[in-house]
Amino acid sequence: MTLKPILPPSPIEELLDIMAKLRNPAGGCPWDLEQTFTTIAPYTIEEAYEVADAITQDNMTALREELGDLLLQVVFHSQMAKEAGHFTFNEVVETISEKMVVRHPHVFGTAEVKTATAQTENWEKLKERERKHKGAGSILDGVALGLPALMRAEKLQNRAARVGFQWADIKPAFDKVEEELAEVREAAEADDQTHIEEEMGDLIFMVANLARYLKVDPETALRKCNAKFERRFRHIEARLLEQGKSPDQSSLEEMDKLWNEAKLIERGEQAA
Repeated sequence: MTLKPILPPSPIEELLDIMAKLRNPAGGCPWDLEQTFTTIAPYTIEEAYEVADAITQDNMTALREELGDLLLQVVFHSQMAKEAGHFTFNEVVETISEKMVVRHPHVFGTAEVKTATAQTENWEKLKERERKHKGAGSILDGVALGLPALMRAEKLQNRAARVGFQWADIKPAFDKVEEELAEVREAAEADDQTHIEEEMGDLIFMVANLARYLKVDPETALRKCNAKFERRFRHIEARLLEQGKSPDQSSLEEMDKLWNEAKLIERGEQAA
């Protein structure tokens, strides 16, 4: 009889084994053993953002590492679920594999989808069908509460738009932003902090809606704006340091001049 060679564990099997040992009450890691789905969830979100940061920086070495960190989160949750008798890592993989096949009938079936836009529309229709099958009572069901607020606003608006809850053109969206801005001013003049917070929320929500009409991802736009602000402010700090000063030792006029200088440099122009 020919014996089959014993193959070494695959990388994913090794990772699953490492996680099981970390969670083993007999000799495992005290910190890992104390964790729950709730305590690990913030790390899962953080790791997803670190993946996005690596992509933004076009750093493939960092991306490889961050994807590993994100994969560990999936393995961690799966190990805890296995211990509680809910599901295993393999069942997670089987579920997403089945979902991808179902949502790509043009690849794994007979449907025809010729453009990326058509696939996006088809994807959303299939997701809607799945939600109804699961007994969803509202078209807004399934928009995760844990999403960043700006991203969740856009997703809620997109869901409502699919059943006709949106204006026919962009003009009312601009008008609504101006209306909400005026209401923020009124609340500020009244010095009513509760009202100010409410009106600021309305304004930000409507700005997200305007971005949706303009086919701009508001979360991505804001992330890019944050990066731009950071670049320009770091320029201010660096230029002031050359003068032996810091921002708190400088006037707003001085810093504003350096801000404009940073803008000119970014545009490839010579600073005056």
